[in-house]
Amino acid sequence: MFAIGATLREARQRRGLSLDDVQQSLHFRVRYLTALEEEHWDLLPGEAYTKGFLRTYADFLGLDGTLFIDEFNERIAGEEEQSIVPESLAPRRRRSRVLIRTIVGVFAIAFVVFAAAAGRPSSSPATHVDAAAAATPKPAVQRGMPVAPVVLPAHPTPVAALIRATKARSWLSVRVGGPDGKELFRGFLNRGHELSYPLGSNVWVRIGRPHAVVVTLGRRTVKGLPGTPANLLLTRYGPQAG
Repeated sequence: MFAIGATLREARQRRGLSLDDVQQSLHFRVRYLTALEEEHWDLLPGEAYTKGFLRTYADFLGLDGTLFIDEFNERIAGEEEQSIVPESLAPRRRRSRVLIRTIVGVFAIAFVVFAAAAGRPSSSPATHVDAAAAATPKPAVQRGMPVAPVVLPAHPTPVAALIRATKARSWLSVRVGGPDGKELFRGFLNRGHELSYPLGSNVWVRIGRPHAVVVTLGRRTVKGLPGTPANLLLTRYGPQAG
């Protein structure tokens, strides 16, 4: 472990450079350079941009930018992961499946119980008739269960995710499956450009400027994107916090 900020500041001072000198060369704002040297990560515009600034600044000073990124990931990055999809956007399809299975299971058990009762020897015809009548399923409304079948969403399941930069360019990292999956794209998506990925597998996205992009699943637009960098998991059943 080493002090990221102090190492950057000492390297800059050894070269006889001021923050203004660095600003003119790298076109980074002085307040961002100061935040890097003082390790005020909360003053920087998100983890993705912080890593870019950190690597560029270290390389500019003749240091190994990779070592600084590794140190940042080890000590800081894990603490700053953010989720971006509000709980209200989480897919409810799984809940519907559980409800359907519960309803089917209740009727199956009731049928087995009534069928067993009807199959027992009876002492009189009247008893047999009563058992047969008991085997007839009662209207579901008597047990507080819905009479009408559960209706699944009418819209088709999306087969592709589309990420489009509409307001400005944004840094993106796109992986298949999840945050540890194979990286499909890393870099800046310029305004007016778009990326499309099939949803045969989940698609994990790290978005540097969510407010600058529009994400759609099939014909549905993902709403509720925040203004700060965060993660998003795109699935066939809807967006989830990544």
